[in-house]
Amino acid sequence: MGAVREALDALELVDHHCHGLVTAGLSRERFEELITEGGSWPGISTFDSPVGVAVRRHCAPLLDLPRHAPPDAYLARRAELGADEVHRRFLTASATGVFCVDTGCAPDRPTTPAQLAETAGGTAYEVVRLENTAEAVAARGVEADEYGDAFRAAALEAVGRPGVVEVKSVAAYRTGFDLDPARPSRAEVTRAARRWLARGGRLDDPVLVRHLLWTAVDLGLPLQLHTGFGDSDIRMHRVDPTHLTDWLHLTGGAIPVLLLHCWPYQRQAAYLAAVFEHVYLDVGLTLHHVGPARARAVLAEALEITPFRKLLYSSDAYGVAEFYWLGALAFRHGLAALLQDRVDADELSLPDALRIAQWAGAHNASRVYRFSGPC
Repeated sequence: MGAVREALDALELVDHHCHGLVTAGLSRERFEELITEGGSWPGISTFDSPVGVAVRRHCAPLLDLPRHAPPDAYLARRAELGADEVHRRFLTASATGVFCVDTGCAPDRPTTPAQLAETAGGTAYEVVRLENTAEAVAARGVEADEYGDAFRAAALEAVGRPGVVEVKSVAAYRTGFDLDPARPSRAEVTRAARRWLARGGRLDDPVLVRHLLWTAVDLGLPLQLHTGFGDSDIRMHRVDPTHLTDWLHLTGGAIPVLLLHCWPYQRQAAYLAAVFEHVYLDVGLTLHHVGPARARAVLAEALEITPFRKLLYSSDAYGVAEFYWLGALAFRHGLAALLQDRVDADELSLPDALRIAQWAGAHNASRVYRFSGPC
C-alpha cells in the first residue's frame, strides 16, 4: 500500500451528494432494482452486472461472508442482521464524516438527513431539489401569472430551512440541457405556466426549466446538476454538459455549478471545469456502477485537464447502504492508484499527491459549501 492510499484511507470523506436509506425489509426483486439504474427484468439478474459483482466481492465481507458470496446467501445474511445493523456497518466502514442529502427522491420514504447522520456518526446537510418545490407550488394551486413569483417565494423558503447548503436540478431528466440559455421573460413564464398547469404532471416545460435554473442563480447557493448516466428517463445525447456552455457564460460565475456523475461525459465536464471558474465536477454514482476495478480509469479521464481544486467526491447512494461503502472504496482505491502511479513516474511529488487526495476527498467540498451547523 502506497503513501497516497494510506492517506486516503485515513481521510474522513465529504459525500457532497447522496440520498437516504430504505429502512423497510427488501425482497430480492426490490434489492436488485435498487442496485441498478435500469430495471429488474425476467431472466436477467442485476447481480450479474459489474455493480452486482462488486457488491458480492466488496460488500459481502462486511456482512461476515466470504468474498463473492452467492446472491441468495448474501441477501439471507442481510435479512438476518436486519436493516439497522446493515446500515451501521456499511456507513461506518465508508468513513464518511459529512453527507449532503438530496431529499427530493423519496419513493421509498428513505431516512432523513438527520437519521442518516446518526447512523453514520457524522454530520448531514440538506440538498433542495427545485423541481419538487415547483411541483408543490402547482399542487397547492396557483394562477399562471402568479407562478413565477410563487415559485421564487417557495424556493427562498425551502433554502431558508436549517441545514440547507445547496440546491439541485434534474433538468437532465425533464428536458435535457439543449435549451435556450437566456433568462425567460415574465410573459414567457406566464404562458408556459398556463400550459403546464392546465395539463399537470412533472415540471418538464423547457421555459419553466430555464426559469428554474435562473431562479437557482438568484438564490445564491451552489447548484448541483445531474449530468450523464441515469435511469431510462434520460435522453443521453441531450445531457452532455457542454450544452450548458452558453448558459454558464450568461450566469457570469454568480454561483458554483456542480456537475454530478457525468459518465460518459467526464471529459466534457472536465473541459467545463477547466475553462469556467465556477464549475466543479464529480463522477458520483459512476464509481459504484463500474466498481473499484474500473474506478481508476474513469477518474483518470476526469482528471486529464480538471484543475485539482475542482474535483469532489460523491456516492449518490440511494436506498441500500452498500453504495455508501462501495462508492467510498472505489473512490479511495481509484484515486490513490492514479496519484501513486504519477508519483512513482516522477510526474507528481508526494506532497502534491497528498494535497490533491485531501482536496478531492473532503476539502474542495468544504470550500464550495462553507459548512456551518448540521441540519
